[in-house]
Amino acid sequence: YTMIKYCDQNFYLTLGALSKLKSQHQEDPNSTILTANKPALLRSLFTVGALCRHFDFDQEDFKGNSKVNIKDKVLELLMYFTKHSDEEVQTKAIIGLGFAFIQHPSLMFEQEVKTLYNSILSDKNCSVNLKIQVLKNLQTYLQEEDTRMQQADRDWKKVAKQEDLKEMGDISSGMSSSIMQLYLKQVLEAFFHNQSSVRHFALNVIALTLNQGLIHPVQCVPYLIAMGTDPEPSMRNKADQQLVEIDKKYAGFIHMKAVAGMKMSYQVQQAINTCPQDPVRGFRHDESSNALCSHLYSMIRGNRQHRRAFLISLLNLFDDTAKTEVNMLLYIADNLACFPYQTQEEPLFIMHHIDITLSVSGSNLLQSFKESMVKDKKKERKPSSDEETESDSNSGSESKSEEEASKPRRLRKRVNSDSDSDEENDINAVMKCLPENSAPLIEFANVSQGILLLLMLKQHLKNLCGFSDSKIQKYSPSESAKVYDKAINRKTGVHFHPKQTLDFLRSDMANSKITEEVKRSIVKQYLD
Repeated sequence: YTMIKYCDQNFYLTLGALSKLKSQHQEDPNSTILTANKPALLRSLFTVGALCRHFDFDQEDFKGNSKVNIKDKVLELLMYFTKHSDEEVQTKAIIGLGFAFIQHPSLMFEQEVKTLYNSILSDKNCSVNLKIQVLKNLQTYLQEEDTRMQQADRDWKKVAKQEDLKEMGDISSGMSSSIMQLYLKQVLEAFFHNQSSVRHFALNVIALTLNQGLIHPVQCVPYLIAMGTDPEPSMRNKADQQLVEIDKKYAGFIHMKAVAGMKMSYQVQQAINTCPQDPVRGFRHDESSNALCSHLYSMIRGNRQHRRAFLISLLNLFDDTAKTEVNMLLYIADNLACFPYQTQEEPLFIMHHIDITLSVSGSNLLQSFKESMVKDKKKERKPSSDEETESDSNSGSESKSEEEASKPRRLRKRVNSDSDSDEENDINAVMKCLPENSAPLIEFANVSQGILLLLMLKQHLKNLCGFSDSKIQKYSPSESAKVYDKAINRKTGVHFHPKQTLDFLRSDMANSKITEEVKRSIVKQYLD
């Protein structure tokens, strides 16, 4: 009791000191007295919070006949110093708040507290230290609540026979749930921070929230899939473990949010990409070259229906109508190239659907390019009858050259000894027909990346698994699963390297000025 009384006296002394420092700061923020008293201020902010964590000073035993609401007074003082210009003072004030919220969690519903926490978590320019401290506060609160609930559970077991209903812990868990709903979105968005320490504490908060069953897990699934691609193994494993737990309790949730999770994982990789000039890739840059989302695929692949729906959804993103950005397509193609396929059916199914997509989107893309050339030529001026005859013969030769260019290169080399000059003639023939307006060219270059990636992906899977053309053509997705249930014999040293797309992204062609060199590059893409 003597020690508690000393704590009580110490608390009021510290509270008085804080009030005095606040008044001095309000009068003159640049006062030298404040600078000299900074160590005392930092200690006071910490101590007031720490004492509030362990004692409720609004109880009569502590404050006696005083009418002052200590809880509100502490909140007012600590909130004042969170707006201080010195980051160290701000951090100590937020630490003090975190302590106070453990004793009085209802304070987290206050509008000024919500605004403070959410603005720190969502502001990209805010200090990393402040972000981490807010996340630490939430983590400590949840850990304390977990300890309280476990204690309540033990107490309940002692008196269970005398009680009719389980009421212990219900109120506090209901409050925890409401509090986490308030801050959940901002905590999840912290996964997209470039600092691993911020992502680490955000993941800890989400793991505690899910383990205590405070929120519906479906809203966290895409973010956990994204965190499963983190460069740090400890965080990857923690996120993957949470997904496994969710999948045990709620079958189908992972598959439902798989594509959204893949897209979010691309955002995480974008955030942590240290060199913006380099395109974001979808595999690990180590000896394994595993797909970043390989754990997600391994969770889905066991269910044939879910696996097929997932793969089709990913391939649909390559359709020109989906308007998916090129780097994301590269990221998804990387994953599709490196997923841990086990049976022949898996890559054959992908190649089958690539063929379907190419037959529609690829043809449409080529047709739109041809039409843009012809239309623009007609619009420029009406040709004379001599020129019409000449253009007819040109278009005939052009179609021949296109037909020639569309043959496989090996075949062309057999037919023509001088294939390089032949390709050059093809390029020159198409260059003459290009429209004055360069917008359709850039549009074509952008949209065609999806088609080129699918062509490269199909070739890669064919080389990786050693499939013959006849085996690929004979495959039918409606056949019995047992027919293609054989294990894959993967070839070593086969890497997915879509050079054209990498060059397109590195040169930032989508935003380039149209030069002759860029035009030639686009024409070569068209002929390929």
